[in-house]
Amino acid sequence: MTPISYAKLISSAASALKERKEEVNRLNVFPVPDGDTGTNMSLTMDVVVAEVSKLPADSDTATLCHAITHGSLMGARGNSGVILSQILRGLCEGIDGAEQIDTEVLAVALERAVVVAFQAVRKPVEGTILTVLRDTADAARALADEGVPLDVALTSAGTAAFDSVRRTPELLAVLKENGVVDAGGFGLAILFGGFVAAVLGQEIQIADVSSAAAPLTVIPVDDWDDSEFLYCTEFLLFGESIDVDNIHRFVSTNGGSELVVGDAGEYKVHVHTNNPGSVLSYMTTLGEVADVHINNMKRQTEARDAIIAAEPAKSAGASPAALKPVGFVAVAAGEGLTEILRSLGVDAVVSGGQTMNPSTQDLADAIASVAAAKVIVLPNNKNIILAAMAAASVATKPVGVVPTTAVPQAFSAMLAWGGSDDLDAVVAEMTEAAEAVRTGEVTTAVKDAKGKVGAIKSGQVIGIADHEIEVVGDNTADVAARLADLLLEEGAETLTLLSGEGFDDDELCALAQRIGASHPDIDIETHRGEQPLYPVIIAAE
Repeated sequence: MTPISYAKLISSAASALKERKEEVNRLNVFPVPDGDTGTNMSLTMDVVVAEVSKLPADSDTATLCHAITHGSLMGARGNSGVILSQILRGLCEGIDGAEQIDTEVLAVALERAVVVAFQAVRKPVEGTILTVLRDTADAARALADEGVPLDVALTSAGTAAFDSVRRTPELLAVLKENGVVDAGGFGLAILFGGFVAAVLGQEIQIADVSSAAAPLTVIPVDDWDDSEFLYCTEFLLFGESIDVDNIHRFVSTNGGSELVVGDAGEYKVHVHTNNPGSVLSYMTTLGEVADVHINNMKRQTEARDAIIAAEPAKSAGASPAALKPVGFVAVAAGEGLTEILRSLGVDAVVSGGQTMNPSTQDLADAIASVAAAKVIVLPNNKNIILAAMAAASVATKPVGVVPTTAVPQAFSAMLAWGGSDDLDAVVAEMTEAAEAVRTGEVTTAVKDAKGKVGAIKSGQVIGIADHEIEVVGDNTADVAARLADLLLEEGAETLTLLSGEGFDDDELCALAQRIGASHPDIDIETHRGEQPLYPVIIAAE
């Protein structure tokens, strides 16, 4: 089997999972939800496929394996995606240059995947994706020892994977209580099934994963415990001299469900925490942070339960007339910003923003989730506009994009909507309202730089007006006040202050009073945005 065949097998496995990802998502009723498991695993595989597709057709196995391990690490999404990246890494290490797959290579690769995946999880739990992986590896080893041919071994190992999935409720009480199997384990079995089908040239067969005791049912369940961590936070960390033990120590004392994987100066960090801003701030002292994703798990649980609850209505044949004329999708990071957007009529809020841009798939999934005949997307960041347009182009319903570059512009755009369902007219109307808003953001410089204001030192507070650094200082409130002065120079009636993580109510009140004293004719509104990295966001209109 040539290396290019490996690439085709990877693509086939990824396609099999993508087709069934919503089925996997509906199983995600673990008491600490971690996003949509099927979507996260599928997005991880999408990056792997993209990396492999860049390789020349004559690439050797070592090159292919490097693309798989690097792509899965960089593209890993959610707890399940990070663990999947380590499974793929282990498989590649187990192949170890083999140009042909036989039953022994299959067994060795799966056994190595077990070792690497279990090492990545500090507290492995039975009845999860790890159990399914180990059971599949054990089956492959027994088949290899018996000298079974590859085609028979693949079929039997695939059956063992689905059998293991079916047993997960007996190993994990919460699954049994809710009448489901493990979502990550099911996703892994589907991937393996797609791989097997491609090798054998057959149609993929997804086994029934009802438990032995009862048929599989999925019901809405309020399984959120307020004592649990609220935010699923994940990001890439780059640095040549990073002490990985420091990362482990910090995330383990500031959250739970922590995963730190990678090497050679490239790491993927995943943690559940109540203070993502603190985690990210500390990590910037160790190296460079990129590709940040922060998800509110309580809201994910509520959204998932709403979708599951709606399934009977869909099965009964909900009338298209039940769809509302226009729905809205917006991008934002911060519970407060999300609540404001929802109060203004936004149906789905995708977590993201500066340094944490959601993918086209994230936006496409959000569009699909909105029960509306037409959808408007508010990207709220100039780096997300193209992804929003790409998501609109693949949507199965008419979608318009209002090119907002900051969340306050989305507030004004939503207030401007008059109820029309003329998509072009609505986009034009909302765009005009958004463009009337001047925005400013206060954050901390992560490195030395030079700009319009002169030299900027790492750690200084900077004020950004309409995407240009205009103010530099050493105090957040001082920079915010000077930035407000600048935004008001062109005239405005209202100034809105949105406080982020680390900027408390007393500081917000004091800042509003300070600005009000200098601009007594301006109406000042204050809200808690809870956005990470930006202690103050300002809007003038």
